[in-house]
This record gives sequence, C-alpha cells and structure tokens, in this order.
Amino acid sequence: MRVLGLMSGTSVDGIDAVLVEFKGHPSKPKWKILNTGSYKYSSSIRDKIIKVGQGLKINSKDWFELAEEITESNAAAARICDPDSIAEVVGCHGQTVFHRSVKNSERGGSLQILLGPLLANILDKIVIYDFRSRDIASGGHGAPLVPLVDESLVGRIYGWRGILNLGGIANLTIIPPKTGIDKISKCLGWDCGPANSLIDLVMQESTNSFSTFDQNGLLASRGRPKLSIIEKWLKEPFFHLEPPRSTGREQFGSQDLHNRQKELGDLSKEDLLSTLTTFTASIIAQDLDKLVRVKKIQLVELLVAGGGIGNLFLMGQLQRKCRGVHVRNINEIGIPPQFREALVFATLSWWHLLGNKVNPKFITGANKSMVYGLRVDP
Repeated sequence: MRVLGLMSGTSVDGIDAVLVEFKGHPSKPKWKILNTGSYKYSSSIRDKIIKVGQGLKINSKDWFELAEEITESNAAAARICDPDSIAEVVGCHGQTVFHRSVKNSERGGSLQILLGPLLANILDKIVIYDFRSRDIASGGHGAPLVPLVDESLVGRIYGWRGILNLGGIANLTIIPPKTGIDKISKCLGWDCGPANSLIDLVMQESTNSFSTFDQNGLLASRGRPKLSIIEKWLKEPFFHLEPPRSTGREQFGSQDLHNRQKELGDLSKEDLLSTLTTFTASIIAQDLDKLVRVKKIQLVELLVAGGGIGNLFLMGQLQRKCRGVHVRNINEIGIPPQFREALVFATLSWWHLLGNKVNPKFITGANKSMVYGLRVDP
C-alpha cells in the first residue's frame, strides 16, 4: 500500500512529506520511500502558530482561518511529494498548538490544528488524522508517538538501541536487543526536554525573525557555555520525572527562555546559544546515564534524527557527553533524518487501515491497546 505521511513539529519550520510503500506484516514490514518533499510555512503563518501556542488570544474567525491555512499548506506539501497522486491514503499529523502533560489526577491534553474533512476533499483521498486524542482519553500523554513505530521500522540489533529526535523538543526511543535475557523487554520512549525550541527562539528574537535557527551551530561554537548554570538547570523537577513523560513549547517556550536569560545575566549571543545548546546535549546525556544507573540499560548506539542533526556543535556535544555510545546519523540505516516523523505517521495511518492495535503503556502511559488516528473519506 502506498501511503503519504505529513508532519509539522514543534519547530514549526513547515511540513515534511514522505511517500512510502508498505508490504508485509505491520510488526515487521517491508517498506520503501518513494519520494520526499517539504513545504515551508510563510513567515506570517509560522509567527502566528508560535504565538498562539505561547498564549496569544485570537478570535474564533482568526482561529478558523489559521486552521484553513494550515490545512491548505498540508495539501500543498502533499502535492509536492506526490505530484501524480498515487498515494492510496494520507496520514496527516496537523500542527500542535497546545500540549498538557498528565499530572497526578489531571488528564493530559493535546491540540493539533487541521481540518481533516477539508484536506480529504482537497486531495480526494482518505485522510487519517487526530492521532493523539484517543491515547489521552485512555489516560495517556498522547506523546511521544514516534517510539510506537520505531521498533517496527528500525528493528532490533544485538544490543540496546536508542533513537533520538532533535526537533523543537527532544525525545528518545529505547529498543531492546533481539537476543539475550533482555529480548523480552518492551520498547521505551519519552520526551527529554528542549532540543531546538529555546535555541531557535534566541535566533528569532535577536534577528527579528530574519534567522530562525543557528546555522550549523556556528554561533554556539563561538561561545562559552555556562556549565555551572547548566548543572543547576539539570536538577529541575521535570528532568527527573519517571516516564511516561511529555512536554512542549508550553513549558519550554518564550517564558522559559526569558527566565533562563534573566538567570544568566548579560551574555553575548554566542555564549547564550552555546549554553542552551550544551544544555540540550546535557539533558539527553543525563537521561542515558540514569538509564544505566536505574535500569541497567547501556545503549550500543544512538541514532539521531530531526532538524537538530544539522547543528554540528550540538552533535559534537552529544558525542562528547554520551560516552560509550556510538552516536550516528539515522540516515546511515536508510531513514532521511528530516522525514523520520512523517514516515512514522504514514506507518500509523497504514496500521489504522489494517486495524492494527498498538499497546502504548510503556511509552505514553495509556491504559489500553488502540488503533491510532481517525479516518475521514472525501
């Protein structure tokens, strides 16, 4: 079956699209990427998405028009990736504008903006969307969903394998080995904390949105990180919550950045970026250290995906801090790092049509197996 996956993450750069052909059993499919493509949000849409996600109040007309623009942007990405319209179904994540983690007895929540029926009619395709709400209704965080698919697409090796996504938020997938005593273990996954969200906000605010990210980590590489402050930040309660654990720009957005800037005092932009980038790598290293200390899980390798893979300073910090782990680009096993999440939502959409249920207990915390997504026909 040919499936088109569409994904826009917390970095809000635009929409990544991947056209995939799936065959075989859903737990261990044969799959082939037929095409990829991207559609960049206009600066005005991107700015509005980020601001409403940070609490900007807009009227109902503006909300609806934003939903229309996001839907039409997804349709444009679909046409770029699948110009001959050969996909049999489209899986579309929509644009996250709000995420609330499960806390004590408080239910989680997550809002993705997309007009699914409109997209289905524009493309004249079956559309699978709204992937998170059923998980949340079942007591889960609704995130991260990527680890639910990773084991099927990436597979097991002769040791514990990690996959790290460096989007706006960093999340980890931990895949058990295929042999030995640990082969009966379950796949794990959680959100680590900020990856690019704070770094990108510094660039946007300091350049009046002319630059939206630190190209190659060049500015960060020219600065000196404030290691004592980073050590203090690593003690914050969120980073010591046991999985399931999820987060978003609501926690690591503009207000969080301004609080950290205030604590750092008067720093050059280079020092600020160096500190925030090193902080991201340190959060991930701390999670992996805890994995060894508490669960006795030592990774053999860490495959890295997402936009942050282009930040050479961040990748260098990861390699230095994640000692004993082979850190490498997920592209080395045939998955383009930019399109990994779009590939995941294509897979979840294929699974939806097959009626394939997933048990998310050890990742999102939901209390039952389920088929992810909702279907709408044109």
